[in-house]
Amino acid sequence: MRKVTLLLSDGTRFHGTSFGYEAPVAGEVVFNTAMTGYPESLTDPSYAGQLMVLTFPLVGNYGAPAFTIEPNGLAAFMESEKIHARAVIVSDYSENYSHWNAAESLSEWLKREKVPGITGIDTRELTKVLREHGVMMGKIIFDDEPDNIPEAQYEGVNFVAEVSCKEIIRYAPNGESSPKKVVLVDCGVKNNIIRCLIERGVEVTRVPWDYDFNELEFDGLFLANGPGNPDTCVKTIDNIRKFLSAPKVRPCMGICMGNQLLAKAAGASTYKLKYGHRSHNQPVRMVGTNRCFVTSQNHGYAVKTETLPEGWEAYFVNMNDGSNEGIRHKTNPWYSAQFHPEACSGPVETEFLFDDFVNLLK
Repeated sequence: MRKVTLLLSDGTRFHGTSFGYEAPVAGEVVFNTAMTGYPESLTDPSYAGQLMVLTFPLVGNYGAPAFTIEPNGLAAFMESEKIHARAVIVSDYSENYSHWNAAESLSEWLKREKVPGITGIDTRELTKVLREHGVMMGKIIFDDEPDNIPEAQYEGVNFVAEVSCKEIIRYAPNGESSPKKVVLVDCGVKNNIIRCLIERGVEVTRVPWDYDFNELEFDGLFLANGPGNPDTCVKTIDNIRKFLSAPKVRPCMGICMGNQLLAKAAGASTYKLKYGHRSHNQPVRMVGTNRCFVTSQNHGYAVKTETLPEGWEAYFVNMNDGSNEGIRHKTNPWYSAQFHPEACSGPVETEFLFDDFVNLLK
């Protein structure tokens, strides 16, 4: 196993060994505190451009599932068609794995998809550095190739354009047409979001991030999750704004990036969190009630609640730091969640938000 160094932009160094694809790489270093679910997290398009630090000490002990496609066209055990994280950084990689669904080791999967992996890093200390400083750029350098130094940029890069579908894709429940039709704007959608819709009898038309969906016939609009800064999605915001101002009022639901894009289309602003929310245990409260939920999250930006225009209000609030976790319109059927009600992986106690959306469709 080759020796590698993780070099952070503030000069901090961490030393470990390689267990994945052997190539230097650079990206934004972020941490995920979930105990399980690395196959889903690695294939989540929202991690595009990022080096993923897993704080749970033992990683790899249940291997990686086979890439299989369901009849609906979605990957059965992955959230997209490939790994989107640029690298994974762990404390203790388990070469031996055991799981009923495992087809290969995490190491084999990473090498096959040409994604570096580092083990032997004190990920708890690394996470403390990131919490104090905030997320920062980092480079994985192989010690026997000290002059092969990668470069990368995260701020200002439109990662949504990179991960979004390039053409329209349609999904029908049980392969049959449905009277309830939804346009889903793909900013980096997770498979389980689509699955949650078609399982509820909804026909989904998935369109690229910059596609003007307003010319299509549909009953509701769904704004998906995605990576990076919502400010890079100017075309998406313009299209959502046209939807909100249309004479015909139709339901709209957003998740994660979709929450930020809906807010910006309404006239609010967003900001970058110091180190983001990436975990399975973020507590949120439904505003105006004592109802609290444990949620799965993966985002680095948030909505400034105080900038919401007249007619809009906060829907959920984070109980750890008070940041916005969702918005809704006071009279029209438009709402969104910053967390992931479809989870995968994570808790699914907020999946009722999909039921609410489908019930609004006419």
